[in-house]
Amino acid sequence: MIKTEDHSAILIRGCRVVDPIHRRDEVKDLAILDGVISRAAPRDARVIDAAGWIVCPGLTDMHVHLREPGQPHKETIETGTASAAAGGFTHVVCMPNTSPPLDAPERVRWVIERAKSVGRCEVAPVACITRGREGKQLADWAALREAGAAAFSDDGSGVDDDEIMRAAFIRAAQLDALIIQHCEFRSISAGGVMHLGDVSRRLGFPGLDPRSEEAMIERDIALCAESGARYHVAHISTAKAVDLVRRAKAQGLPVTAEVCTHHLILTDEACASADPNMKMHPPLRPQADVDACRRGLVDGTIDCIVTDHAPHASEEKSVGFLKAPAGIVGMETAVGVAAKAMIETGLADWPRLIGWFTIGPANVLVRMVPSIDTGQPADLTLIDPRRRWTVDPARFLSRSRNSPFGGWSLTGFPQAAIRGCRLVLVTDE
Repeated sequence: MIKTEDHSAILIRGCRVVDPIHRRDEVKDLAILDGVISRAAPRDARVIDAAGWIVCPGLTDMHVHLREPGQPHKETIETGTASAAAGGFTHVVCMPNTSPPLDAPERVRWVIERAKSVGRCEVAPVACITRGREGKQLADWAALREAGAAAFSDDGSGVDDDEIMRAAFIRAAQLDALIIQHCEFRSISAGGVMHLGDVSRRLGFPGLDPRSEEAMIERDIALCAESGARYHVAHISTAKAVDLVRRAKAQGLPVTAEVCTHHLILTDEACASADPNMKMHPPLRPQADVDACRRGLVDGTIDCIVTDHAPHASEEKSVGFLKAPAGIVGMETAVGVAAKAMIETGLADWPRLIGWFTIGPANVLVRMVPSIDTGQPADLTLIDPRRRWTVDPARFLSRSRNSPFGGWSLTGFPQAAIRGCRLVLVTDE
């Protein structure tokens, strides 16, 4: 559960302040006055005893599905942002594959206004690359950008047509807009329900060829080089894909990438259970791909960690692996799963992990890099890095329960988030 409180003054006592942009890592008290980080708080301030906790810039998940408009039985902006707050996120970037899709300015504005009225965190909507996400004609990018679109994507589908995608890169360069591509040629992936490999063949399940992801990244990087437009690879999942991005960055191209928490810790062997909660898109890959994604984070090839939070109703996921929709919820488990994948394996520490949820997304989105400085607006996440907890999907604030992590024991728990004068506490009630 979460509890929301409004306070003009807050004092966080004994916290470990981790500010990746300034490479600060120190134990101190932190005061907030009238929504701004201050040198001191009055005696009547709301006091939070945060001894042993980390206080860091507010976390960002730059790939979520809030399902509104059109699919409130899966998720709403209200329940989705509550789920985000419970996961420690103060900012989320939502994808446009709603019903109807976010290909019109009034729909983008509606999401922004709806989030302001009922949301527990800031919501930045991504608009469609093409009208109706059909891959045939570019949407009106200028109008969508003016309405507040943070980037452009047909997420859920890759843009197959080379000429349409070339036009998209040209338009992105003209507007200095960000393209977020769901990298998948459907002509290659058609019919696949899990990674094409030894496990799919053993199970007799239709395999999804990893070349569908890699070929689109390769094409798009060539278009990026032609146009100079900013290009972001969504939910990267294969070793070759990581290497393609690594080489593009080495050439100085404006290419970035994200990786999902589940692609850092689960392999296609998990699909052997035929649990529909192990079905995702892109699919779970072999251990070599998981290792490559981890290395890509560590060496800077991959810029940020995301969840691809994709809620589905229980009745939709209960029809068996072959027919169930792909996707899982992930915001409420993100910090603990990422810590298990990267910190418990010795690949990273907490400041580095926090950077992948703060500096990384800010750099991709070309927004102000969050920091903890006197005079700056309070935008903070509070994490207990030592708290062990067991994932119980029945307690999620998301409207959906489709998680592969039910019953997992994780270490690292978001205890609260602060934006301005608003304090959101995660409680056991």
